[in-house]
Amino acid sequence: MILSTPVRQAGHIAAKFCGALLFTGFFSALAFAQDYGDTPYVPTPQNVVNKMLEVAKVGPKDYVIDLGSGDGRMVITAAKKYGARGFGVDLDKQLVEKANGLAAKAGVAEHARFYARDLFETDMRRATVVTIYLLPEVNLMVRPKLLGTLKAGTRIVSHDYDMGEWTPDLSFTLNAPDKPVGRDHTSKVFYWVVPAKASGKWHWQLALDGKPRDFELALDQNFQNIEGTLSVDGRKAAIKDAKLNGEQIGFSVAGGAALNYRFSGRIADDAITGEVSIVRGQTEQQLAWKAARIETWKPAHMFLPPPEPPRE
Repeated sequence: MILSTPVRQAGHIAAKFCGALLFTGFFSALAFAQDYGDTPYVPTPQNVVNKMLEVAKVGPKDYVIDLGSGDGRMVITAAKKYGARGFGVDLDKQLVEKANGLAAKAGVAEHARFYARDLFETDMRRATVVTIYLLPEVNLMVRPKLLGTLKAGTRIVSHDYDMGEWTPDLSFTLNAPDKPVGRDHTSKVFYWVVPAKASGKWHWQLALDGKPRDFELALDQNFQNIEGTLSVDGRKAAIKDAKLNGEQIGFSVAGGAALNYRFSGRIADDAITGEVSIVRGQTEQQLAWKAARIETWKPAHMFLPPPEPPRE
């Protein structure tokens, strides 16, 4: 099934580069494999477009980038309905011209622009929302770029296909009566929030009972999933209820008999700033806390093998 221009590109790659192919050779071949004209363009149904933008909570402060933008309906809808800005990229120059014409007709040409450009060469750092309708292997190919260049907290919404080992924060199926492909006329929607880089060792102090206590947090990370241990004055315990949502982090730990900590904060580069709730028996105390990263570890997902090139 061929969906939008980068997907058409991937389908042609599959035909030309099937079989055993080195991953590095696969990427070097991208520039060569640009012939997409032998497969059709399939647009995302408008009701799916609307739902994807709704799930991402697109608003007037957002900058939406659509990879494989086709006739531009995703960014045009984001601009017209939600007041967002953004652009789309597609390899098909005729579709790009059509999309820019439709944006002008809708009165949003200043907010929704379209370019004939390879998605792998597109600077996406400005995005707060990225929308995609790509084949599974292309999702896997673009996943490192999304994780490596997008800001923590950026929302990603995909039509029909997931991101492999990167489990979505939300997924569901909806009716798509206008969908021109498939038998059941349904679409899947997958949603992720780009996680901050949380893995490593963090240190801070808190004044408890009139004296400073040393805290050291060791975190392992696999995409948005985190686990680890917290040491308080050298006494170590596993953290519980750990959550990482974009820049926001939260976890709890039992610090001893009838003593529990619940930390929440925001990660910004090598610092976490937030609040801790300290519960002792029936009493609860709120304190500010600020941690500094003292060691940096690579997240587990950075050690995943690259995706295999598509095969026939």
